[in-house]
Amino acid sequence: MPKIHPFLWFDNQARPAAEFYVSVFPNSKILTDLSNTESAPGPTGDVMVVDFEIDGQRVTALNGGPVYKLSAAFSFVIDCEDQAEVDYYWDKLLEGGQPSQCGWLTDRFGLSWQVVPKALFECIGGPDPAGRERAMAAMMQMVKLDVAKLKAAYAGREAA
Repeated sequence: MPKIHPFLWFDNQARPAAEFYVSVFPNSKILTDLSNTESAPGPTGDVMVVDFEIDGQRVTALNGGPVYKLSAAFSFVIDCEDQAEVDYYWDKLLEGGQPSQCGWLTDRFGLSWQVVPKALFECIGGPDPAGRERAMAAMMQMVKLDVAKLKAAYAGREAA
């Protein structure tokens, strides 16, 4: 079976982005990088491609120049166990980036992330239709997702 992995296009920040991501996630490392040769479009010797792993997921990053830009049309989802994980990844990835809504943010390199607690899907996918609606309405008002508020909305009560 073929292996499939993401390939990200950066202007000229592939190596700093890869170094940042491997510093944020456990079980992560730079695998290899390739430098431009004289025949490559960028300056000879500059990093062209970086292969790295984020929590065991292989990712390739290219310094391809300003032709294409990252957008929220592609994002990584981080499945978080609890609020502490949400807070950790949100805070780390947001450094120099921009928050959006519903658990989405764009990091300082332009890559979009969804920082999502497992409680979100327990609430918006729970057996109570009215609870699902309340949880969805609560989520739509959030920037960073709040587990206590999602659970309280599902249950039909105020968060503590």
